[in-house]
Amino acid sequence: MPNLKFKIKRFNELSTQELYQILQLRSEVFVVEQNCVYQDIDGKDQKAIHLMGIFEDEIVAYVRIFKPGDYFEQASIGRVVVKLKYRSQKWGYDLMKTAIWATQTEINETKITISAQLYLQKFYESLGFKQTSDVYLEDDIPHIEMKIE
Repeated sequence: MPNLKFKIKRFNELSTQELYQILQLRSEVFVVEQNCVYQDIDGKDQKAIHLMGIFEDEIVAYVRIFKPGDYFEQASIGRVVVKLKYRSQKWGYDLMKTAIWATQTEINETKITISAQLYLQKFYESLGFKQTSDVYLEDDIPHIEMKIE
């Protein structure tokens, strides 16, 4: 099975090509695939650490990581996405394990909060997250807050 290569960059370090691919991937999955009209470009990318999963020179997996207070009270990981045609590779696990590691090494935080789509609860539990809220709607999609303490 081929492996992803990971890159970690701050916003001002992203090339225009990388930023374009990130926004294209997020729009492809969160807006088109999930049929959800929402404001993806939310003014928070400038504060985030961007973790990109690259395969054959294309960004096919991505998350953004925030320091405590920039999104949630604790450090957080969000916009977790893997391009549809690569999901069978199980790269979501590699992506999230790398994101947890990056949160620990880049911003020295071990407590992490996420807003998880409900259908991915078992996936996140397998990575050590525990449900910490009731189900709520975010952009008309059921979510739960989950944490690694």
